[in-house]
Amino acid sequence: MQQHILILGAGFGGVWTALGATRLFNQHGHHDTRVSLLAPQPELRIRPRFYEPNAHRLAAPIGELLYAVGVEFIQGAAQSIDVAHKLVRYTDAHGAIQAVSYDKLVLATGSGLALPDTPGVAAHAFDVDQIEQAMRLEAHLKGLASQPASRARNTVVVAGGGFTGIETAAEMPARLREILGADAAVEVIIVDRGAQVGGSMGAQIAESIAQASDELGVSWRLQASVVAVDEQGVTLDDGQRIEASTVIWTTGVRAHGLTTQVPGERDALGRLHVDSSLKVIGQDDIFATGDVAHAATDDLGNHALMTCQHAIMLGRFSGYNVAAQVLGLEPLPYRQPKYVTCLDLGAWGAVYTEGWDRQVKLVREEAKALKTQINTVWIYPPAADRDAAWAAADPLVPIA
Repeated sequence: MQQHILILGAGFGGVWTALGATRLFNQHGHHDTRVSLLAPQPELRIRPRFYEPNAHRLAAPIGELLYAVGVEFIQGAAQSIDVAHKLVRYTDAHGAIQAVSYDKLVLATGSGLALPDTPGVAAHAFDVDQIEQAMRLEAHLKGLASQPASRARNTVVVAGGGFTGIETAAEMPARLREILGADAAVEVIIVDRGAQVGGSMGAQIAESIAQASDELGVSWRLQASVVAVDEQGVTLDDGQRIEASTVIWTTGVRAHGLTTQVPGERDALGRLHVDSSLKVIGQDDIFATGDVAHAATDDLGNHALMTCQHAIMLGRFSGYNVAAQVLGLEPLPYRQPKYVTCLDLGAWGAVYTEGWDRQVKLVREEAKALKTQINTVWIYPPAADRDAAWAAADPLVPIA
């Protein structure tokens, strides 16, 4: 009887799981297992770039790629997982509820921004977490040109000084001046709970972040939190008021809520604990990958982060291992000991680091060239060429 591997999600983890699984089946001449991928659209959304302008262009079609490697695409949004009956219910493209059964399930539904209940955030703040929200922000920014000149119009407040917050803020001065004019007196402010500029990123990289912030004109309000947002700006926890027509929220990412429907241990971010094969601990036929997996990258206590760098490699391993389980082969233990960071710092350039302690290796133009290569080539899915796609899905080939 034909088995069915069902992959939920078309992000980095899901796409590379599909390629990894079919690659192993092809190597063993196995054609008796159906592999399908369920997602709202047949596209890989390039989420690491949503801080950039023209967000509507940041989605790569994957329909032809999936067809080339023999993966069935099911268009829909997963709503529930019935673990006992091995059934996933989803809303199809017409809004109807459908159900699909599986023998092996790979949860690759990614993560999303969990907005806090801070007054006014849901109603008035923008974000760059999903492509629709990035497009909403872009429309808002372009609309500022039709408003009367004022300090509030020219001011952007970014809540959160982590990776996304810094990249978003660093891009804002150029984006605002393109819209409001080269001589516009723009102001970009990062509100962060840390005691040091870029402190959450590590001591070495923080020096580059501070230098870039100074040259770009991005200021920081440190040891501070936003306690309220309205149409005219934000209020901080010390009572300070910042007038701003644009507030961008960047903190609070959590694993997709479907993880709660799979019995198992979860971390503080909602990610399911997995073993070295990326199988959910306590579940024989469910794997988790990408942003929904709490996975050890090495034997030193490091765990995968919610980044495409980790999701691509996690997907390769989860694809290999779910197929290996069907074939009765030994799994490959997931390992990704090398960790790098390439942080875009707008017109200043970028900073590239290696290691979990983020030792700076490249800055400014050299790092920017590498960041451009990563963002425009390396993280995109392969072309719809079966052999090339399978070659790229080898879990033993490093991506960084």
